[in-house]
Amino acid sequence: MSDKRTDEDYQVTPAQLAVMALTRIPKLSQRMALELLSHEPDATLLLSGDQQALIKAHPDLSRQVLQVLANGRQEGIERAEREAEFCSSHEIKVLCFGQPGYPYRLAQCPDAPVALYCRGNANLDAPHILSMVGTRHITEQGKELCHTLTQELAERLPDTLIVSGLAYGADIHCHRGALDAGLPTVAVLAHGLDRIYPSTHRATAISMLDHGGLLTEYMTETNPDKGNFVRRNRIVAGLCDGCIVIESAHKGGAMITAHIAQDYNRDVMALPGRPGDIYSQGCNDLIRTNVAALVTSADDILEVMNWQAVDSATEPAPVEPSLFPELSSEELQVIHLLRDTESKQINQLVLESGLPVQRLTALLFTMELKGLVRQLAGGCYRLLYTGPIA
Repeated sequence: MSDKRTDEDYQVTPAQLAVMALTRIPKLSQRMALELLSHEPDATLLLSGDQQALIKAHPDLSRQVLQVLANGRQEGIERAEREAEFCSSHEIKVLCFGQPGYPYRLAQCPDAPVALYCRGNANLDAPHILSMVGTRHITEQGKELCHTLTQELAERLPDTLIVSGLAYGADIHCHRGALDAGLPTVAVLAHGLDRIYPSTHRATAISMLDHGGLLTEYMTETNPDKGNFVRRNRIVAGLCDGCIVIESAHKGGAMITAHIAQDYNRDVMALPGRPGDIYSQGCNDLIRTNVAALVTSADDILEVMNWQAVDSATEPAPVEPSLFPELSSEELQVIHLLRDTESKQINQLVLESGLPVQRLTALLFTMELKGLVRQLAGGCYRLLYTGPIA
């Protein structure tokens, strides 16, 4: 998302309104709404009330789903219209699955939110995104680590976006550490944007609007219920390239987030602690079971993620192929994107190329066999080809 916006940026389009309405239809689950949008990106058709047109476009839709859409259509639209008015008057951006602006990384998750509501100026497709999570009962050492890591990251890779959950403990200290270091930071909330919970973190949340933002899948008038915190963890995990656990007991929200991140094929990292310390047990378990890589500094994080620090970037000697192969238009496109850079993650390449992730994955595999690129740790690719690119 751009840092500069006009009033038009906050006006909800008919396509967005239809997706919002889809989330408020009784008896239509999140999973079913996502499946419907995967088959029919035009949500206005799903909410049009024209069942004949919908059946013609999707003859395999069950009668039960058609009936649910018909019965709940009006209720969903009315609730979406109220929310759209709130969004427009409070500078809230609506991001809908399958539509421009929706975070690329999150769109690849099987249980991605259907709609998101965002305040602030964060780039949710930033080149480098880390989620930092941990216990609410953070120790003094944990607080210091939050601030030390974010300061080091700001020095090594100042475009890093820090994502957490604004909760007591590790979350709020990661946000504050990021703000103090000049890094953008985003809080994923378990309620609507008509409130801040906990209220004691309101000042930090307001500061984040100019240096990141607030993000949620929940409409206004949604209470911060316990189940919402569990569900929002998948967004914290899905937005990032890597997830760092600062401190955690055997069980807790941070451990849930770490395992979700693992399921999403994100890199998981943890800071080790002394044996016997209750809020180091979770981190030590993640490291012991090879779920998480052991990290103690920003340099460790960059090594795990295969990210190049801005103050130490060096161009390696390229591999010179003996013969220059014929290049397809898509291969040329990837080569252009990788040229003049140390490496790029596949997330960045998908975003910049516009190619579907499945197509790009197959293309990169073929290019690797040809000796054009090399796959590195952390889902990154480096260009080896040095020949002409017409």
